[in-house]
Amino acid sequence: MIRKLLIANRGEVAVRICRTCRDLGIATVAVYSDADSESPHARAADEAVRIGPAPAAESYLNVVALLDAARRTGADAVHPGFGFLAENATFAQAVIDAGLTWIGPTPAAIAAMGDKRRAKRLLRDIPVVPGYSGEDQSDTAMAMAADEIGVPLLVKAAAGGGGKGMRRVNDLADLLPALAGARREAERAFGDGTLILERYVAQPRHVEIQILGDRHGAVIALGERECSIQRRHQKIIEEAPSPAVDDALRARMSAAAVSIGQQLGYVSAGTVEFLLDAEGQFYFIEMNTRLQVEHPVTELVYGVDLVALQIQIAEGAALSDLLPRIERRGHAIEARVYAEDPANDFLPSTGSVLRWTAPSGAGIRVDSGIETGSEITIHYDPMIAKVIAHAPTRAEALRRLDHALGETVLLGLRHNFAFLRRVLRHPDFAVGAFDTNFLARQPALSAPESDPPLHAVVGAALRCADLESDRFRNNPYRPQRQTLRHGSRCIDVLIDSAGGETFRVTLAGAAHRARWSGENRLTLDGHTRRVEIARHGAALWVQIDGEVIFMEWVDPLPVGQPARDSAGSLRAPMPGQIIKVETEIGQFVLKGAILMVMEAMKMEHRISAPYDGTVTAIHFNQGQSVQQGVTLIDLQASNPI
Repeated sequence: MIRKLLIANRGEVAVRICRTCRDLGIATVAVYSDADSESPHARAADEAVRIGPAPAAESYLNVVALLDAARRTGADAVHPGFGFLAENATFAQAVIDAGLTWIGPTPAAIAAMGDKRRAKRLLRDIPVVPGYSGEDQSDTAMAMAADEIGVPLLVKAAAGGGGKGMRRVNDLADLLPALAGARREAERAFGDGTLILERYVAQPRHVEIQILGDRHGAVIALGERECSIQRRHQKIIEEAPSPAVDDALRARMSAAAVSIGQQLGYVSAGTVEFLLDAEGQFYFIEMNTRLQVEHPVTELVYGVDLVALQIQIAEGAALSDLLPRIERRGHAIEARVYAEDPANDFLPSTGSVLRWTAPSGAGIRVDSGIETGSEITIHYDPMIAKVIAHAPTRAEALRRLDHALGETVLLGLRHNFAFLRRVLRHPDFAVGAFDTNFLARQPALSAPESDPPLHAVVGAALRCADLESDRFRNNPYRPQRQTLRHGSRCIDVLIDSAGGETFRVTLAGAAHRARWSGENRLTLDGHTRRVEIARHGAALWVQIDGEVIFMEWVDPLPVGQPARDSAGSLRAPMPGQIIKVETEIGQFVLKGAILMVMEAMKMEHRISAPYDGTVTAIHFNQGQSVQQGVTLIDLQASNPI
């Protein structure tokens, strides 16, 4: 029996594992870098051990430090969570060699499935997407294979997952840059730049099967998960069951997944991922030999605890005893909360969590690794929480999740709540008519916010007036002027008393009556809405219906005057490192040309020209680190002769 378990991970998955261990009566040990010393996961465990300095994500990849933490605390088992070393066969073997119980599949199974090339050659009688997975990794060999496969095709990292090291190629002329970019990203993310090529399947769905195997040779399937709503090949919304899978297809896909598990002698939880085309043909793409991020939807639909099952299987329990009966009930859907800006190509967002309030209610579950005061940095994945809804039907689950996202409060950084709600409400998504290209066909879902809502502007101005000037509260009959900047637009607001706790607020020549009722209820012209506001210095974060509006309190400017900013500069959209400079001073570039490549959160982000112009200055070189908002390149607008 396992009595003390070390969690070799961080964030929401570490908190989630602690929760199950507490239910099972197992003591827990967390590990943390200096950047995480006060994080929720470090406090959720019974004990916590420092394993590295800030801000190193590499701390969680330090096998020696992790095993030393287990030895020092007397832990007798290790759970890797997902990400970091979760699919590292060397780490799994090191845990076993140290005399500890490894909560996961055998190192041999991890190694076999961890290399997508080897996996496709190893498995028998499993349909796979046509492509190239040869040993020759030269550009010449890849180009010859790509010519045979045809376009469009996918360049993919042979190791790892999560969309890292993946490029779509629509024109063979773009193959070599795609190979170079995918290799760089794969090497940084997984330490392995090996690539494979796959024929691009048009309008596919991404459907995966959850399997479990025990130490007695049994392998079972726990249904499918629909994972087609993706951006940059990374999942955003997942659900179970899939609206595209009927009982007959489910039986065929489950049989294929179980066959893979049996061929591997698979133990513990694993996920077999398939592409499903419009004709109902499915193709094996990879197997994740770990707990999946989206595992809660399976847990809610099948009434199981997959982490508990992993632990019990590791202790030697038989699946026939653990799950004598498997029954599907209702529908579950999960939305991943990302610290990112959907309106800016989903670039990661960093900053302090000024306020975090999780939703609650019937059928609602939240897996989170953040709290008010948490710091979101570039060093870890931008996924910071998950909101999951369960209900008897898919329509009810969608409605519950939409409402829960509207109740969630996250202020201090940009996030994707409003974007998620727009996806959930889209008529095609509501009826299940979507595939992995859904978001690409719906750019309006991630369009930048337009002018801020009137409630947001008035609420922010009132809050500034209240906080900035005691004289305003003591002498409300003296009008006060506030100027708020939203993007490049400055909004002038005049505030004076309308009697009692009600104020007259004038902007754009129109007068409105406004008052606060409670901390977050603003009544404007008789219409009361929930308006959440947090302030840090001059920055204001306002949230209405899940939409976050960022404004800044500035010195009053004439109404309509643009914000003081340099129109001829390109700024860093996030903190990160410059990994490539693609231009030079004096060069004329066309709108859309790639000028720099940045790396943040183990992903590459391209800095492109917003208009035609001439590069007049380059402020950073390859290898340098930059902070968010700094000027990278000066670009003088001009027209070619």
